[in-house]
Amino acid sequence: MKVLLAEDTTDLNRAVTAVLTRYGYEVDAAFDGEEALSFLREKAYDAVILDIMMPKLSGLEVLKGMRRSNIMTPVLLLTAKAEVDDRVEGLDAGADDYLTKPFAMKELMARLRALTRRQETYEAAELSFADLSLNADSFEMVARNAVRLSIKEFELMQTLLRNVDRELSTEYILEHIWKHEKDAGEATVWLYISYLKGKLRAVDSVVDITGESGGSFRLVEKE
Repeated sequence: MKVLLAEDTTDLNRAVTAVLTRYGYEVDAAFDGEEALSFLREKAYDAVILDIMMPKLSGLEVLKGMRRSNIMTPVLLLTAKAEVDDRVEGLDAGADDYLTKPFAMKELMARLRALTRRQETYEAAELSFADLSLNADSFEMVARNAVRLSIKEFELMQTLLRNVDRELSTEYILEHIWKHEKDAGEATVWLYISYLKGKLRAVDSVVDITGESGGSFRLVEKE
């Protein structure tokens, strides 16, 4: 499995590269954003680990460049900042997950494994409700329009679609989607619910998600 690591701190780059290599990953290491984007344009990867704060081009700029070029490889963002705004900006740009520095290598490996599970983990190729369908092969949510979901967005929508007959509590969602992520909480669930609500509007679906922050959520067909 091939991974691109873009991290400008030399010691951290070397340490992460060593750990990834020890676990059997083939790693290309970049030390600035321009180098990372050059790698991405020349080679195919199973996952990309991007530091947000890098010289020449930031991780967010690299990510935006990837998505503009239709490079849909899953991306894990590394950031020294814990504010929600930084997470939102990264998710807006097309990131699949984020990890706040300092982090344990064990957690990095767990996040990377989650990214590289991809569609083979998802047994149902397609789920649907009303005019909405969710495709595990492309990670797309489709109604009148189509939009690609991040892995966490996909897992959350998949969970909602499998439980259209009942409301799912915030606690249930945390247990099933963010079980091993200690920093996840009510705000995390609400952030991703908000993203999905926005993407439902973007695909012009008759489906919406009911519920408020900290409460329970359910897919409904708008009248």
